[in-house]
Amino acid sequence: MSMINKSIPEFKAEAFHADAFKTITSEDVKGKWAIFLFYPADFTFVCPTELEDMAKYYPELQELGVEVYSVSTDTHFCHKAWHDTSEAIGKINYPMIGDPTGTITRGFDVMIEEEALALRGTFLVNPEGIIKVAEIHDLGIGRSAKDMVRKVKAAQYVATHDGEVCPAAWEAGEETLTPSLDLVGKI
Repeated sequence: MSMINKSIPEFKAEAFHADAFKTITSEDVKGKWAIFLFYPADFTFVCPTELEDMAKYYPELQELGVEVYSVSTDTHFCHKAWHDTSEAIGKINYPMIGDPTGTITRGFDVMIEEEALALRGTFLVNPEGIIKVAEIHDLGIGRSAKDMVRKVKAAQYVATHDGEVCPAAWEAGEETLTPSLDLVGKI
């Protein structure tokens, strides 16, 4: 079943962020745009490349009013150890949520039950806590933060321009579409 237009699950979890441990709840997420970036495990191979890629775009996402939350079934203690020992992960300035019980991972429907690990799931959530983009990859396929930034801009545009939609590969500033009977069969 699709996660699109569903509310994020309720949760309360510990995170490593800004050299400290912090409690983050589903209520804390509301009020601004958010990206949930699920990944299988700390101290692995594709995961640090993805998290470092997202760190590169984090300042731009912050300018767009977006908070990023990386989530794995590791603990917040493990996140700190990884942050302290990995050059790639040391670049991360966004919260790294620990989900050792799998509550959040299951709530977003990305848990690999037999391994107690998350799939590579990326979710864009609007300020009301509603999921607007859901993308799930198999474990061996890395994601692109650059494309996620494009999707954020498209989702924010659609949210503020009633009746307009963004065509494929739309970039900010490009022409949008206004669905109507006049467009049927002409695109």
